[in-house]
Amino acid sequence: MSYGANFPAAWRQSGIYVARILKGAKPADLPVLQPTKFELVINLKAAKALGLEIPPMLLARADEVIE
Repeated sequence: MSYGANFPAAWRQSGIYVARILKGAKPADLPVLQPTKFELVINLKAAKALGLEIPPMLLARADEVIE
């Protein structure tokens, strides 16, 4: 199971930063941004191998379920 920042969204935000710098903004003047989009990924095969049972409610809330 993994819960963390959504990488495509983070890369997109990095691209926005690069564009601002290329347009002349000073990196020191740019704000530090934190991720705003997170995702939950559950690997059912690994959970089964470890003898874990994932509650159905958690499976329903997951962004991605690997079977």
